[in-house]
Amino acid sequence: MPATDKTDRTMTSVTAQEALDFHSQGRPGKLEISPTKAMATQRDLSLAYSPGVAVPVKAIAEDPNTAYDYTTRGNMVAVISNGTAILGLGNLGALASKPVMEGKAVLFKRFADVDSIDLEVDTENVDEFINCVRFLGPSFGGINLEDIKAPDCFIIEQKLREVMDIPVFHDDQHGTAIIAAAGLINALALTGRDFKTTKLVCNGAGAAAIACIELIKSMGFASDNIILCDTKGVIFEGRTEGMNQWKSAHAVKTDRRTLAEALDGADVVFGLSAKGALSEDMVRSMAPRPIIFAMANPDPEITPEEVARIRDDAIVATGRSDYPNQVNNVLGFPYIFRGALDVRATTINDEMKIAAAEALASLAKEDVPDDVAAAYQGNRPRFGPQYIIPVPFDPRLISAIPMAVAKAAMESGVARKPITDLEAYGRQLSARRDPIASTLQRIYERVRRQPKRIVFAEGEEVQVMRSAIAYANQQLGTAILLGREERMRETAEREGIDLDRPGIQIVNARLSKRVSAYTDYLYARLQRKGFLFRDAQRLINNDRNHFAACMVALGDADGMVTGLTRNYSTALEDVRRCIDPKPGHRVIGVSIALCRGRTVLVADTAVHDMPSSEELADIAEEAAGLAKRLGYVPRVAMLAYSTFGHPQGERSERVREAVNILDKRRVDFEYDGEMAADVALNARVMEQYPFCRLSGTANVLVMPAFHSASISTKMLQELGGSTVIGPLLVGFDKSIQIVSMSAKDSDIVNMAAIAAYNAGM
Repeated sequence: MPATDKTDRTMTSVTAQEALDFHSQGRPGKLEISPTKAMATQRDLSLAYSPGVAVPVKAIAEDPNTAYDYTTRGNMVAVISNGTAILGLGNLGALASKPVMEGKAVLFKRFADVDSIDLEVDTENVDEFINCVRFLGPSFGGINLEDIKAPDCFIIEQKLREVMDIPVFHDDQHGTAIIAAAGLINALALTGRDFKTTKLVCNGAGAAAIACIELIKSMGFASDNIILCDTKGVIFEGRTEGMNQWKSAHAVKTDRRTLAEALDGADVVFGLSAKGALSEDMVRSMAPRPIIFAMANPDPEITPEEVARIRDDAIVATGRSDYPNQVNNVLGFPYIFRGALDVRATTINDEMKIAAAEALASLAKEDVPDDVAAAYQGNRPRFGPQYIIPVPFDPRLISAIPMAVAKAAMESGVARKPITDLEAYGRQLSARRDPIASTLQRIYERVRRQPKRIVFAEGEEVQVMRSAIAYANQQLGTAILLGREERMRETAEREGIDLDRPGIQIVNARLSKRVSAYTDYLYARLQRKGFLFRDAQRLINNDRNHFAACMVALGDADGMVTGLTRNYSTALEDVRRCIDPKPGHRVIGVSIALCRGRTVLVADTAVHDMPSSEELADIAEEAAGLAKRLGYVPRVAMLAYSTFGHPQGERSERVREAVNILDKRRVDFEYDGEMAADVALNARVMEQYPFCRLSGTANVLVMPAFHSASISTKMLQELGGSTVIGPLLVGFDKSIQIVSMSAKDSDIVNMAAIAAYNAGM
């Protein structure tokens, strides 16, 4: 079995004591249960339990399908084992398997937002195990079997699939098979082979090996071209020693009897056996450009270094995280169950497994985002012999795999709740892993209906090129890359980026026919601010921020995004030379903080250092306006270190005066202050001030100064686990956004989408 979602069983980087400390510190183990509904009042308890709980009980009794609506069943998987085949450690019993099963449950939640409970069944009797699990069916939407020895696992899974109407999936079998099949699809493509003519040898005849062979056969691999081997050699027709019904199903007519003989001239070898099972001589005898999947655990049948000594044309995959092309089950099971649960599938069939494998293979061919590059210590992988399988932290897995699985379930007739809009489903999936995606979803949807031209000022930067392509690919509009085309194309070719695609436009500032118009425009703005004509000309010719801002100012683009190559204040100064605030508005920065299901806007996080009372009032109006445009009903808290006059202080007086100014302006949103942050955000604390004018906890926080805004948002990120978007620029007459110099490509795309959204307001 390959190194799966569990652990890298080598202890080279993790000591035994570190592992024990990790599991014992704080609350022992890796799981806890948290309520999803408020439990703060007696009424809450009455609704959650007696008498309110009787209502959904009766509804489920009348229609069992409503259990998916009123309980956790639709998002709950049981992770079940009897501990007879734990990791590579063997039969250590049900209780010893609990840390592994807890780990599996954690991975379900971390990668696909699937809730799960580990259940350790203390019996090795197959019938007892089956009866225990089958009667637990009403509690769960799916069953994940784990670490059960062969051949018991075959019998258990087959019988449970027959008697249960929910997916039953033995991950040690099918998870391994799906990931290996995905890697095989790409390895065959890279070596010019196909499923029908390729010759494959599989060494090992346990649960994972049998599942691998069965899956690739269902994908079109010719049975006669697969030789299965175990510790006694080739499994051939007529062999009786060490056989069972699962091995016999894959016996072939052949005169080869040993693994070495089987591998002579073979194109592919799957190793699911033991360390050292493949020798250098065996690999040397394989066909040109051999494909070697050495997936034994904890150590592969042969290491990539050993292969490299004798073959320079091989594609090698292992189960190890410290080598390229890791066959890692976490790429499969969370997302497969996610898709199956979301359509309420009755089973996970071959069509769904194949769809998952093909989706994984396709994903590996796509240009990877910054999150993946970070997992490779900054080295961005590209599709090829060293990258045929995606890595576990690829954020696109959450949408790509469940969508493929759900679609296959619907097409194969096992879905009880079909999804009508797969594109919307994909966006919902992304939001499960990324709270930003949920907040930005309405922005993306609006921009797709009204696509905009966004100029990416730093177009020669690799990250910016990738962001522009993502912007265009998501049908948000035209991405205008500003820079020297020759330089861009050289970089793009080196990095494997395709700029010749719809939605991408390249503009060279020096060659543009609009240089003269932009220069005249800028000179007219700056001539009474100490700038000569040649100064304006130099800025247009040599500075892309000024050129891009003038494009937006004169209507040649709808919006602009910049900031990757220079600090925020410098980029803001560049833009301000070209574009004014919207009449009657003030330019500010607003950050969006997302934490534990709450969304709060914080201002000003970018522009005003120590705002006056008048400026604080303006900031409140601008932030409230943004909240409205994002679909929120603003409740603005004017924050200070004091609350409604206590304790006294100069800064608090400015905040109180800002509230008075808002009173005189008769604004159309809720606001109050001065107040401390806990009063603004905690309903119970706010109740101590019955005269407070806010109808609920604040969702817009106006900080008394820039430094407090910056400190608080960064603390939320680092200590509170919040996700912070921004700062977003608000108040310009044209749509401009500035990213931080540390922005990832996903951040740049989000800011471009926001720029496009604001351009349409």
